[in-house]
Amino acid sequence: MSQRMLELGFYTLAGAPGSARALIDEVRQAEEMGLGTAFISERFNSKEAVTLSGAAGAVSSQIQIATAATNHNTRHPIVTAAYASTMHGLTGGRFVLGIGRGIKPIFDAYGIPPITTAQMEDFANLMRRLWHGEIVVGHDGPIGKYPVLYLDRDFDFDIPLGLVAFARNSLALGGRAFDAVILHTFFTDETLVRCVKTVKDAAEQAGRDPAKVKVWSCFATVGDHLPEQLRLKKTVGRLATYLQAYGDLLVKTNRWDPAVLERFRADPLVAGFGFSAIDAKASTDQLEHIATLLPDEWLAPAATGSPAQCAAAVRRQMELGADAVIMHGATPTELAPVVDAYRKLRPDTAI
Repeated sequence: MSQRMLELGFYTLAGAPGSARALIDEVRQAEEMGLGTAFISERFNSKEAVTLSGAAGAVSSQIQIATAATNHNTRHPIVTAAYASTMHGLTGGRFVLGIGRGIKPIFDAYGIPPITTAQMEDFANLMRRLWHGEIVVGHDGPIGKYPVLYLDRDFDFDIPLGLVAFARNSLALGGRAFDAVILHTFFTDETLVRCVKTVKDAAEQAGRDPAKVKVWSCFATVGDHLPEQLRLKKTVGRLATYLQAYGDLLVKTNRWDPAVLERFRADPLVAGFGFSAIDAKASTDQLEHIATLLPDEWLAPAATGSPAQCAAAVRRQMELGADAVIMHGATPTELAPVVDAYRKLRPDTAI
């Protein structure tokens, strides 16, 4: 088995795979390659995080498994707490419970209340109390009122908590109350530097060691060794899907021109997708048209080119301040040449 590179991760079931069962081979291969963390994202179709986490834990022995992210408001807090403690035991302490704010239009459509920063902080504090065996009586906080919450008096678990963060308030929350912060894909270099500083400053202001809050860059890694049609899906299709879901926030965060976003949304082809994710449904011809709507600078924050160029771009994310990098949007098989090239660049001081 390859030397474990804790500073590298990947998302299993990237995009819209044909079957959730693909996770089994992906996690095994990623572990064999020496990747540090397998991240699990959640979509409300065939990518339910609890099921996928258990499968990943069962077929691995060393790689860390992290949700990035599930939403705290889709399950009762005691169910989520028990999920995490069960995964902690199943994996021998290799599990990270990562939560996020979710996608408001989807929540609105399903009648799920929106998530606030205060709720996520309340939830994090509550989870830690339960994992350390506390009986919580009469909880009345931002996440709700609960007469009694309790797992097991003998529990004394330090289960890491992750937060998928975007805007300043969420980033600051990650710094003061979470163990890891996962940034978003297609962040510019300037945005990455700014986000890392926000997280680390908040940790220091909260009396925590900033070095112990791990900031993950989520970095699209789409090398030229992949077929052109697939690269189009993983770049144009992926960015277009983000713009569908929360384009205003991404544009604001990167300080891009909002007029471009308005033209993108007004395009009849884009509008015709409705709630369907562009990266999952668009044909190559449709993606080629959508590419004409997106400036090159919006697609630039990604690892592209030869495997060596991709590896150098991944390393550059750490030079800009990220503690670790998720090579996003690619399977372990697709990442293998990049990982081989990265090993040659990896400094002796890597985590």
